[in-house]
Parts: sequence; structure tokens; C-alpha cells
Amino acid sequence: MSLFVRTIVRKRNGAELSDGEVADFVRGVTDHTIPDEQAAAFLMAVCCRGMTTGETAALTFAMMRSGETWDLSAHGFVADKHSTGGVGDKVTLVLAPLLAAVGVKSGMMSGRGLGHTGGTLDKLESIPGFSTNLPRSEFDRLLDTVGCALIGQTDSVAPADRRLYALRDVTGTVESIPLITASILSKKLATGADAVVFDVKTGEGAFMAKTDDARTLGQALVETTRAAGRKASGWITAMDRPLGEAVGNASEVEESIRMLRGEGPADLRENVLLLGADLVVEAGLEKSEKGARARLNAALADGRALETFARMIHAQGGDASVCDDPSRLPRPVGRRDVVAAEGGVVARIATREVGLLAIEIGCGRRAKGDGLDLASGFRIRKKPGDSVATGEPLVTVELGPKANPNEIYFSRLASCFEVAPAGTPVSPLPLAVGRI
Repeated sequence: MSLFVRTIVRKRNGAELSDGEVADFVRGVTDHTIPDEQAAAFLMAVCCRGMTTGETAALTFAMMRSGETWDLSAHGFVADKHSTGGVGDKVTLVLAPLLAAVGVKSGMMSGRGLGHTGGTLDKLESIPGFSTNLPRSEFDRLLDTVGCALIGQTDSVAPADRRLYALRDVTGTVESIPLITASILSKKLATGADAVVFDVKTGEGAFMAKTDDARTLGQALVETTRAAGRKASGWITAMDRPLGEAVGNASEVEESIRMLRGEGPADLRENVLLLGADLVVEAGLEKSEKGARARLNAALADGRALETFARMIHAQGGDASVCDDPSRLPRPVGRRDVVAAEGGVVARIATREVGLLAIEIGCGRRAKGDGLDLASGFRIRKKPGDSVATGEPLVTVELGPKANPNEIYFSRLASCFEVAPAGTPVSPLPLAVGRI
């Protein structure tokens, strides 16, 4: 039995690993001396057995030290944001240029789809020519010239996480607080932002479906970030229904453009303002949440936020004309409404299943290395609490050129929407469930 297999067995049996054992795992993941199957077995053992606070801290800092760390002090105050992910969560696409438009530099390193959730990088890459694979020098240049940058994880920052992130996506090991904490903070602490706001989702479509679990994760993220000498705050927000209306890649970019024009769904706007106000106050531009919201709303209303997004797209090699003409984004070749079999009120949405069904038409990956159908997706027409008539659309399926679902697929999607008799009390989660 190899030395690392013994470590896997120890964790499988519930033992607490030493800092050295955790560091050896991260080192082996980074230099590929630990093969995928052993790394996956270790992740499953952690997912089933958990980790102590000490083990989680050791994993976080070992992953952070697996690559280079950045000093952004030359740019002044730089803000960052992280969401634990959900269905239809395109907040980063709106928040980064909005912050830059009001004078808060924002540098965000984002990821691809994970489990049933969409990936910010996949969405951005539906913009023709847009490059998320930028070196540190370009990241610095964008912060200085545009005020914001949205990039993918570089090979040099937390390389252990790049490999583990991909493995977690395809091995059923996503929903683990220690693994989530280490994955998030190894990158956030390495990339040097002065302040981070965390958006921890809760509800049926979140990795942390229970609010208590979401709060536990949120507190771990905020407290560890503060212990590293950075400013941190957070919100627990609702993911018992998709955020906004669009679910997909190009469709979520289009919805983000609408929001940056001052239009778009109210729940998406509120989520952006919750997080953005914290960072505006942390930057010292406003003293109160009310003042910060007013500043952000003004930039949405007068066009500065959309102009900044266009400048960022151009600076990252993309076709900035999508901001004026979203039809230049990948377009579906067909659409089909999924309708209510009976009238009443939408009582709940099986949000996680909606996310998984989105993957089946190409919005995400079923296996590492799968390609995407960027034009495919959903438009959510009804949310919990909405009235619906017999035959009225609950969701519209947008079919990209690679999508070819059968009839059973549409039945499965329809079953994600529970319709109760008219007058039935429905109590969806408030968007802002609580502050961390």
C-alpha cells in the first residue's frame, strides 16, 4: 500500500490528518504524482467524513501556497466578490463593471460550471472573441485602464485548486464545506484583493440547501479572510428559484446587458446592489448602504455601467458591439414553451433539477472536457408565488444547434414546477436571507 493510499484510508476511517499529510496531498495534486483516481478517492473521503477547522485551514493555505501570490497594492483599493453558485447567477457579469463605473476597482478570478451551477467563464466566452485566459500583466493593465477585469484562474495561482475543481465537478464531491472553503479562499487570498464580499446561496438550488449550513460556510469564509488581514463581509441569498429569468450562457450575458442598461429582473438587481453596496462602503466612497445604493443605481441609469462593460469586453479581445446588439451573441435555432397543465399558483421550483436539465442541452459539462452549446438555455417565466393559467408558459426552452432533447426531457422540465390550487399560501425565501 502506497503512502498516500494510507492517507486516504485514514481519512476514510475518520482520522484527523496532520498539516504534513494535507500538504503532501496538495503537493501531489500540483505535481501530478497523485493520479486522478487517488485524488478523487481522497475528495470523496473528505466529502463523507468532513474536516476539522485545523485540517480545513491547512488545506486552504497549502492550496494557496501551491502557486504564486499577488500584491495589488500599486492599484489602490481593489475589491473582489465570490458566489457559492446557483442557477441563473450572473451577478459577477453585472457587478464588476458597475463597481468600476462608480470608482471601485474590481479584479475577479472566476470559474467554470460546477455541478448543477453555471460558470462565469463559460458565460463570458459566449461573447465572440472574449478571452478569459489572461496573464498577470494584462490583469494589471485592465485594472489601471478599465477599472475591472474578469479572468480565469491562471496556471500560476493556486494550481492545485484548478485540478481539484475539475475533479469535484465530475465526482459528486461538490457539496463539502471544507472543500468549498479551501477552493474559494486559496484563490481569493492568493490574488490580493483588499476586500471580498461573499454571496452564499441557500435553498433547494444551492450547494448549501440548509440556511444553517450556508451560515456556517459564510462565517468560515468571512472569518478566515479577515484573519488573513483582508476586509470581508457577506450575505446569505435565496436560491430556492433561479436568479433572474435567463439560465444558460449567451442568454445570461444578454440579461446582464439589460441589467447594465438599468433594465432586467428585480431580483437580479437587488442581489447586485446588496453586494455592491458593501464594497462601495468598504472602499470609503460612501458612509452608508443607502448612499452606496444611490451611487450604484445612478451608474446603471446613466449608462456608465454598460459603457464600462463594453470597454472591458473590448480590452479582453471581445466584440463590444454585443452591448448595443445582443443578437451578435450565439442564438438559439429553436424555442419551445413548457406550459402549465393546470392553473393555480407556482408553489415551488426544483431548482437543482432545472440546473441539471440545463446541462443536458449543453449549458454545462457532464464530464471534464465536454464542449458547450452556448446558445442553449431556459427563460424562466414563472417563479414561486406567481399565478399561472392552464396552458400558460412556465419556462421557455431555447435550443442551440447541438441540442436535441426528446419528449421525456420536456416532461421532466415541466415536473420541476409545482403548481398548487389558486389561493394556496406560498412563502418563497426572501432574496436577502441574512447578513453574515
